[in-house]
Amino acid sequence: MKIQFVHKGITYIADLSAPLDISIPIKDGDQNPNCYYSRDVRFEVIRSGDFLGDTRQGGAVNHKEVLITPHGNGTHTECFGHITSADNGTINHCLREFHFIAQLVTVEPQKLENGDQVITINDLKKMPDHGTEALIVRTLPNDTGKLIRNYSGTNPPYFDPEVTEFLRKKDVRHLLTDLPSVDREEDGGAVKAHHNFWGLPNQLSETSTITELIYARDTIEDGLYLLNLQIISLELDVSPSKPVLFKLIRV
Repeated sequence: MKIQFVHKGITYIADLSAPLDISIPIKDGDQNPNCYYSRDVRFEVIRSGDFLGDTRQGGAVNHKEVLITPHGNGTHTECFGHITSADNGTINHCLREFHFIAQLVTVEPQKLENGDQVITINDLKKMPDHGTEALIVRTLPNDTGKLIRNYSGTNPPYFDPEVTEFLRKKDVRHLLTDLPSVDREEDGGAVKAHHNFWGLPNQLSETSTITELIYARDTIEDGLYLLNLQIISLELDVSPSKPVLFKLIRV
């Protein structure tokens, strides 16, 4: 099924029968990405009296409890409540639209003298401007190890805070990346890239989101897409999420 729509005066066609899922499936156990020393995901069978919620063990149905740390165990989308105490800082409150014009770009983080790997403003300044509402940043190298990598204590690549300030001023409202965080793993609690993107403290963008730990395989080319950003309706600052892309054709 194909749809045709107009955005910023430009007509596009998207084929909804050809989705490109850039989320990482969450599995029981330790075969998931892990960051910030999160516990492994657990799928636990519900048992009560004669009831057994596992068909493999003879139960009539499957009924399990899922134990997950959204910020640490896989693809997740977060809102400004991640770094504030605001009562309305929940992803269910902040993300009320779910389709966006998105640009996928591939960058290689720059290595600094101290060994840090950083995405700089020079990597994104030449980003094409199509009225882009969402930016998806894929980093190199792009190996499948990203699907199960334990990032805790490894000082992964991160964004120079100047980048997220630049994106906010470009009116990019949704930032997606395959990194565990847009900020340095240990930065003394500054989380400056997060603050800049959400315009805190004085220019808050309540509807903006950051999605981390995506995986865009190499067969998905850089370019323009229709993004469908799916979440659970959680009254929490974050939700496990499923970003799906549809290639756009300009008419």
